[in-house]
Amino acid sequence: MRITKARIFLIKSGRFHPVLLELTTDEGITGIGEAGIAYGMGGTAAAGMLKDFCTAMVIGKDPFRIEELCSEMYDHSFWAKGGGPIVFAAISAIETALWDIKGKALVTPIYEMLGGKFRDQVPVYANGWCSGTSTPEEFARAGARPVEMGHNTLKCYPLGVRSQSGAMRHVTRRAIDRDQADMAFNKVKALRRAVGPDVRLMLDISGGLTTAETIRLVKRWEALDIWFIEEPADPFNIEAVKTIASKIDTPIALGERIYTKQGFRKVFESEAVALLQPDIGNTGGIMEVKKIAAMAEVYNMQVQPHVCGAAVAMAAALQIDACIPNFLIQECYPFMREEPTHVDTVHEVPERTIKNGMMSIPTGPGLGVTLNEKAVAPFTWAEVA
Repeated sequence: MRITKARIFLIKSGRFHPVLLELTTDEGITGIGEAGIAYGMGGTAAAGMLKDFCTAMVIGKDPFRIEELCSEMYDHSFWAKGGGPIVFAAISAIETALWDIKGKALVTPIYEMLGGKFRDQVPVYANGWCSGTSTPEEFARAGARPVEMGHNTLKCYPLGVRSQSGAMRHVTRRAIDRDQADMAFNKVKALRRAVGPDVRLMLDISGGLTTAETIRLVKRWEALDIWFIEEPADPFNIEAVKTIASKIDTPIALGERIYTKQGFRKVFESEAVALLQPDIGNTGGIMEVKKIAAMAEVYNMQVQPHVCGAAVAMAAALQIDACIPNFLIQECYPFMREEPTHVDTVHEVPERTIKNGMMSIPTGPGLGVTLNEKAVAPFTWAEVA
């Protein structure tokens, strides 16, 4: 079996722009993957990197030799060593599509090829519900909605502010004044009052503040019973993360902007992080996250794959969720599909299975989802054969 064709899609879906890849073999089997660059800048760059990789290193190759092909891309593209999200998002999408092909060819889910399942369903936390909110009252009303749907864990961005476009904007220049700090505290206070004591709260501050300001604000939030603090500092500044961890009681989550097992090495050695959040779509792919999870187990850390993209990314995350012992919870965006220009990239949308805060693991071959050809075809960015 050989790979004969690649199609790259740059999709406009609501506020997101997921980058998808479809690989086709000479036996007619297809596999899909997603580059984890569905928000922020870089979607076009990731699509271009995918085109370069597929042209130079993927077409004509045996899709079953996944580790070999990924090693070739890492060793011989030059920029992968020490590289960042664009190169690893492309490698991740290719690697995921190869696993999807292999699973479909063998008529088995990917998790069965990685040791089998620990679980049939996974707990999820709701993200994305606070976009467009500004005041503590708006924040509290928005947070009550996912709880009413059955979610018992929420993640939010108390430092986020509404931009002119209506989207959320993070803190700039690592500084806030006293009024902004009070607003961030009061948002979480109002949310806690609205959802009650039994709902777990995760606060993502996106590395937005100085070390001292972060410690000061987290200590105020701790009176409100916070489950995790995510990205308390720039993920490259692991010394700051260690300092913050030594001064607060709330566990730290980190990892969506760290790439490959090499990138996670200092995180492990710091022993400052309780919950790792590698993104299968930008850290190297399914097997890379499996390896990172195994390393995390040695350091007594739990894993929550980061997902902020299309349903292909979620399907890939669920394969890992199923087969690692130290999985904790899965991120999801329950309201993403409500946006007017949302595109369902697959027919079997995993988020549709969410009930009472639990999501089902797909049981079909490969990723367990199939590309929605009619929906994604208009967004074809490039073809390589």
